[in-house]
Amino acid sequence: MSEFEGIRPYNDAEVPAVLERLLSDQELMRMLAGYRFPRLNRWLPGGARSLVQLALRREARGVESVDDLQHRLEPYLDRLIESSTLAVTYSGLDNLRSDQPHLFIANHRDIVMDPAFVNYALYHAGHPTPRIAIGDNLLQRPFVADLMRLNKSFIVHRSLTGRREKLQAYQTLSAYISHSIAEGQSIWIAQAEGRAKDGLDETDSAIIKMFCMSRKAEPVADVIRSLSMVPVSISYEWDPCDGMKARELEQRARSGSYSKEPGEDDRSIAMGLTGYKGRVHVAFGKPLTETFDDARQVAAAVDRQILGHYRLYPSNFLAFEHSGEQVPTALSNWRTDYTASELAAEEQRFAARLSALPEAQRPFWLLQYANPVRSRLRVIKESAGV
Repeated sequence: MSEFEGIRPYNDAEVPAVLERLLSDQELMRMLAGYRFPRLNRWLPGGARSLVQLALRREARGVESVDDLQHRLEPYLDRLIESSTLAVTYSGLDNLRSDQPHLFIANHRDIVMDPAFVNYALYHAGHPTPRIAIGDNLLQRPFVADLMRLNKSFIVHRSLTGRREKLQAYQTLSAYISHSIAEGQSIWIAQAEGRAKDGLDETDSAIIKMFCMSRKAEPVADVIRSLSMVPVSISYEWDPCDGMKARELEQRARSGSYSKEPGEDDRSIAMGLTGYKGRVHVAFGKPLTETFDDARQVAAAVDRQILGHYRLYPSNFLAFEHSGEQVPTALSNWRTDYTASELAAEEQRFAARLSALPEAQRPFWLLQYANPVRSRLRVIKESAGV
């Protein structure tokens, strides 16, 4: 597997050495000490770091493999999800076979929590967890790369600028994905590069073409069937990063560009992990088995499942109505799915979150929640042949 050396996750044999490297990383220890012991860290930073390091060494004792690590982390993920959500629901798990690897292609709203919720569902349903595609733009610091590659993440090189280098990187990525599926390892990858910050979930056909790059001699339909591609739709009632996304969208619309501030990705990750999400639903679709002529047809089929299974919440309908649009008859009874007290609480939350934003950013905040309703209406029209 030497051709994949620069992008693959760590294997079991590498786990002890990587853990030791992480436990010796002073930048990581400083960051964790500031989060875990903020007051002590201000006055005795060395002591705070030592406490964190001691606790982590105790937790890491006996971890000799990736599975060991995931089992050790699972209770922490459970508590994190319980503390930041009102409810988490899943559907479509019966579409999956535990003895067959799948290529999960998903809409993308949160950097870490999207694959975490998928992992959570698969783990508790007795399915192996997938290898996770992550952009190299998020791995600027060595300890972040180590942490992600320990947890089955493989690297997508997005920061390359040369055409030849990009082509080679995608060729390698394509071969690695096919190699993983052939090995019996599932894959999670987003349907497009970057998060859908405006709430419009749309599969980039270039992603589909990438899957086929290393197998050009085979028909597209055969490649897709062999990968057992499963569309996954994740819906958050509330996006903890919605304000940051609205700010970026407004600045892009006003100036034509947006430059991230130092540490912005780290703040997005932290906010996505700990921020309130309300209700969350993850829907696993059915493996794609149709006959496809090209990547565009595959992308359209993925979109139909992701948008069709996307669960709409009061936040979505309230944003749609606030934008001056009337919910059509096909969806007009949405209020009957909630009690009066639930609706009152969400209406109050909606008003508070919207009013907390600067006036110029509010239309872009509304887009994030209203666009999934527009997408659902488009799917309904298309399925009706309108």
